[in-house]
Amino acid sequence: MANASGLYRPTLPTVRRRFTPSIGIYRTRFWFSEGGSKRVLCSSTVPGAEKLSPSESRVPRLVSRGCKLVGCGSAVPGLQISNDDLAKIIDTNDEWISVRTGIRNRRVLSGKDSLTALAAEAAKKALEMAEVDPDDVDLVLMCTSTPEDLFGSAPQIQKALGCKHNPLAYDITAACSGFVLGLVSAACYIRGGGFKNVLACDSEEDGLFAFDLHSDGEGQRHLRATIKENEADHVLGTNGSAVGFPPKNPSYSCIQMNGKEVFRFAVRVVPQSIEYALEKAGLTGSNIDWLLLHQANQRIIDAVATRLEVPSQRVISNLANYGNTSAASIPLALDEAVRSGKVKVGHTIAAAGFGAGLTWGSAIIRWG
Repeated sequence: MANASGLYRPTLPTVRRRFTPSIGIYRTRFWFSEGGSKRVLCSSTVPGAEKLSPSESRVPRLVSRGCKLVGCGSAVPGLQISNDDLAKIIDTNDEWISVRTGIRNRRVLSGKDSLTALAAEAAKKALEMAEVDPDDVDLVLMCTSTPEDLFGSAPQIQKALGCKHNPLAYDITAACSGFVLGLVSAACYIRGGGFKNVLACDSEEDGLFAFDLHSDGEGQRHLRATIKENEADHVLGTNGSAVGFPPKNPSYSCIQMNGKEVFRFAVRVVPQSIEYALEKAGLTGSNIDWLLLHQANQRIIDAVATRLEVPSQRVISNLANYGNTSAASIPLALDEAVRSGKVKVGHTIAAAGFGAGLTWGSAIIRWG
């Protein structure tokens, strides 16, 4: 899913507020897109919040430029598949699925949909919310593990948006942690400079309070989709120098997951990551308005919320309607929460993604 930002001259004292809340925190004409159907718009600002000022944090702020989320958008495939639909083709039923996962429906790409078309649609909505022209975008990040081009689909999003100045666009592959990694990456670009046209804000307005990112390659055995190892079609030569050439066409295996181990992993590391990010921000769980996790499984969401002592009414979840949408799940849920009026300007959100790699990370952000 995806996003965008705005334009500003850093030397000016104020920022022209031409956006509305959205999923993104970037200071330049930054554009953030997520593989699938959701987009987030980012624009610049600096650390600080209406409810939480830097003076309340134990951690010193060393940023001269900040970033904040100013626009969001989403788009989903038209084909909806219910649990009852699945029960017609495999041995299962609605109760079995919903009790164990919390999922009742999901959206599936059909022949009429495409990843890049959905991403572009979501991105345009984010730009509209932020009131930013596509030509003011400096960077497009597409977070997906299922690009339509092995070399990356982000440039196609830039093309679909009609950006005339050829901004850089590239993919970030980190499975279900992709959005959080993309969000932090965009913030780093904004804070580090490198782009001439940026939407800057006073450091007191920064919307990214802290983040915490990790990976553990040892856990790949629990969740992976590796390339199949095929035998060679032909064996050339007699001295063994050409054995294995030419190889068969490679193909990816189906996703392989050890559900119990992934559940244990998520319930253990996600609360730790959020608590560490809160500590770095000088905040506590009582300071957050919303808990927004990767929508993998309702049991995981509930377990993490319980560990963090966050009441259910402050947990954002749309898993029942869409299932696990991987890198798109956090921005998709956020977009719905923003557009429905649940998440308001100034609200503090603890977001966390986790998945294949294994990778996981959290970010404490303020909306708008």
